[in-house]
Amino acid sequence: MKTKLLGPVAASAVVALGAAAWVADAAAEDTEQPAGWSVYIGTYTRGESRGIYRAVLCATDGILSEPELAAETANPSFLAIHPNRRFLYAVGEAGTFEGRPEGGVVAFAIDAQTGMLTRLNAQSSGGRGPCHLVVDGAGRNVLVANYGGGSVAVLRIGPDGRLRPASALMQHEGRSVHPRRQTAPYAHSVNLDAANRFAFVADLGLDQVLVYRFRSEAGTLERHNPPFARVAPGAGPRHFAFHPSGRFAYVINELDCTITAFAYDAEQGRLHTLHSVPTLPDDFDGENTTAEIVVHPSGRFVYGSNRGHDSIAGFRVDEETGRLAPIGHTPTGGQTPRNFALDPPGRFLLAQNQASDSVVVFRIDPETGDLAPTGSRMTVPSPVCIRMMPAGP
Repeated sequence: MKTKLLGPVAASAVVALGAAAWVADAAAEDTEQPAGWSVYIGTYTRGESRGIYRAVLCATDGILSEPELAAETANPSFLAIHPNRRFLYAVGEAGTFEGRPEGGVVAFAIDAQTGMLTRLNAQSSGGRGPCHLVVDGAGRNVLVANYGGGSVAVLRIGPDGRLRPASALMQHEGRSVHPRRQTAPYAHSVNLDAANRFAFVADLGLDQVLVYRFRSEAGTLERHNPPFARVAPGAGPRHFAFHPSGRFAYVINELDCTITAFAYDAEQGRLHTLHSVPTLPDDFDGENTTAEIVVHPSGRFVYGSNRGHDSIAGFRVDEETGRLAPIGHTPTGGQTPRNFALDPPGRFLLAQNQASDSVVVFRIDPETGDLAPTGSRMTVPSPVCIRMMPAGP
């Protein structure tokens, strides 16, 4: 029997299928085994917070333990956990790093027994105000979005989890229509597709989701063709999430309070706009901006956060088309719900109320997607990001 060599498109499809299968197996394993989830909370340290906090979420009843300080560090406003669960990375959302007008990214080792964090090192993010980061699927690189700098960078990860200086930096250019918020590029998030081939950067200042070809082995980014997908003028794209099928993607728009749904061509790395839906009820007339978007692991629901209306907006996903239909709005029990997260099996939603110094837990109805408070509430100063992994060794 002759062996047939795969072309780049076919090979990437195999990689995507393999990655999807691995994620599904890992999710099934995590659903069955952990008694609880380590919950890492990134914060702003401008007030009482001292850095990254950790609590444990009971996997069955959704009760949170009291938080403890896992590591002292400045403004760790977004976190990412390495696929091997041995390392955690945090942005240092600041205007300067080692005397230069840049922010930083900090690497931590995770203690397998206690879940506490030990600082390894830090590197420049390559721009001002880093606000979002991810670890690539192979665990070789951290990709970071610089809001103030309007750029995205790649930082290589060494075998010991330490970060190396940036191996790639892509600077955005331009502006859009909002007279105050869109006078320059503002890269607000960076995400990768399941095949680890394309990076997607939502830029609030440009009204674009920029697309880059990503090479994990080399730690490089290259401009793609087409180079971006547009949203409506003045929309202000902020955070981005893929559907678990890999066929659809969603971006939440901070300024016009909408979610734009896309069909995704995984072979070509292209986003095709489907439609946009509002995150607010028709009768709301106050001030509001959106923040986070999360797709349920089942692929049946999408959730987005409203800051001002102080709610989680829920949507059903049409399995054939990817289009969204509203479920309703759930108050988060506090003010300014910035980031929120779902536990890996999708049983619970943890909403962070930045202005109320609280994290509130909701149970997710697996049939309807409705949210109901579990009664568990945790006090932590200025919470802005949550990431989870199985608790214990």
